[in-house]
Amino acid sequence: MKEAILYKKLKNQVVQCQNCSHYCVLEEGERGKCGVRENRGGELYALNYGKIIASHIDPIEKKPFFHFLPGSYSLSIATVGCNFTCLFCQNWEISQKYKKADFIPGENLSPQEIIEIAKRKKVESISYTYTEPTIFSDFALDVMRLAKKERIKNNWVSNGFWSKELFELISDYLDAVNVDLKSFEDEFYQKICGARLNPVLENLKRLREKKIWTEITTLIIPTLNDKEENLERIAKFIKNELGSETPWHVTQFCGEISWKLKNIPNTPLETLRRAYEIGKKVGLKFVYTGNVPGLSSENTYCPECSTLCISRIGYHIERYDKKGKCPKCGEDLNLTL
Repeated sequence: MKEAILYKKLKNQVVQCQNCSHYCVLEEGERGKCGVRENRGGELYALNYGKIIASHIDPIEKKPFFHFLPGSYSLSIATVGCNFTCLFCQNWEISQKYKKADFIPGENLSPQEIIEIAKRKKVESISYTYTEPTIFSDFALDVMRLAKKERIKNNWVSNGFWSKELFELISDYLDAVNVDLKSFEDEFYQKICGARLNPVLENLKRLREKKIWTEITTLIIPTLNDKEENLERIAKFIKNELGSETPWHVTQFCGEISWKLKNIPNTPLETLRRAYEIGKKVGLKFVYTGNVPGLSSENTYCPECSTLCISRIGYHIERYDKKGKCPKCGEDLNLTL
């Protein structure tokens, strides 16, 4: 537990959290929507500071990042909690389960110990993932500052619902982000995720302004966000606001492992193919399907001459590019190497 870095003290021991775009106003003893920030005596505390619930060495492609350090491995860490309540969450046992618990589980690790693990495992990056890194931003920021000194890259896998104040704190230490742009309908965000769309869009624009490498993921859920109009609006936003070189991952939903949508069937392959085609038609250079290994749409092709540049089957990759360029025509593949 540690006093939070982003909050404002109000009257009568009330505080306003400034960590994410909910800007929760909390009376004594109350926790924010994330379930891990609590007002104690007029001060806001991050109850999950340093309590690591998950720590693994993952292929960077698992995040997914396809254009950021391709073929490398990353130390992935998380604590419990989340500022969203997505009904389709696949990590709900650590994101949602402990929001009202008296005890916050996790292995106590210091920022320096995280860095030592990364160095010992010789990874190129640290991924703040599995749950929303915003809710353990106090700890993440301490790790990121140390990682920067050690020339270890920092990447977030995030819902993008940060506060402007948090973005200003982390942006100088952030090397890459994969943001879940879950829908282009605010109603979806409110009813299915317990949040709002616009703050996510504004933060994506800030990432563009700061030139932080960004990839976008959309989990396509049958009957909820799979309409062509919705997918086309997402693709057009990516192209117009983030750039045509921004990768878009359209991934398959699996009801069986979701939190509360077990009655919804898996996303049909045809829907993924349609989303892929929509992205390409809009003008995105790099569109990928996910959660269905073996499809050719996992591969990276040259946007100029269509030459196969990176082959992927699941997390196994074969690279044919020449230092981030097409081996045939020399087109820049927009890879962060």
